[in-house]
Amino acid sequence: MRSTTRNAAGGVLPAAFRASLPVLLGYTTIGLAFGLVLVGAGLPWWLSPLMALVVYAGAAQFMGVGLVAGGAGLAEIGLLTLLMNARHAVYGLSLLGKFSGAGRLKPYLVFGLTDETYGLLTTVEPPRGADPIHFYAALTALDQCYWFLGCLAGAILGAALPFDTTGLDFALTALFVVLLVEQIRAQRRPEPYLAALAAGALAYFLVDPRDFLLASLALAIGGLLLLRGRLGAAGAAGAGAASAVVREGGNGAAGGDR
Repeated sequence: MRSTTRNAAGGVLPAAFRASLPVLLGYTTIGLAFGLVLVGAGLPWWLSPLMALVVYAGAAQFMGVGLVAGGAGLAEIGLLTLLMNARHAVYGLSLLGKFSGAGRLKPYLVFGLTDETYGLLTTVEPPRGADPIHFYAALTALDQCYWFLGCLAGAILGAALPFDTTGLDFALTALFVVLLVEQIRAQRRPEPYLAALAAGALAYFLVDPRDFLLASLALAIGGLLLLRGRLGAAGAAGAGAASAVVREGGNGAAGGDR
């Protein structure tokens, strides 16, 4: 019995490594770009691995480099990071069942819940006979190790060699484009995107560039609050129409049977 338990536990790490290979390729590459961008922005190289350890959020780290280099305050950085990563609250709610018996590992599992790790946790099954919590923890820790190594390598390379980082900061834009595409696939109504576009245009012309992000977010939230009634009514109407189609289809099928 003990031998079986040891064998199952010994199979957790190799299984987690195999499952996380796609994340290894992505995290080390983007982490390398982040380290180079951070050093290119004039920040000390050691901030890159430090942020990989205590922040561990790709898009937020890229954004943080620009904000820190531009002299933004801690309150602004904290608020923008919170808004950017608010989607992770939904991830956590959907994993309450899987993490229910995590015990002392639960805080780390919650901290390490990135988009890619969430994808693995919800699609990959633990090895037979292994403790699921240990498998989830191994996946989470390996993913963060990949990100840490990429950030560290990029920072060391950027500090040791003269490197032209022109264009690498586009990695942040690319990350936001990916997030936008995922959001459009989930929410196809045009109003939220039009509100965001209008808010960005107004903030661009009305406020100082340093206040652009906060101003545009505030305007976008205000616009969505104003449209809340319309969006809710349209959603209810759409649901009603879908129900009517289902009922008509059912009646038609029943009529055909008769």
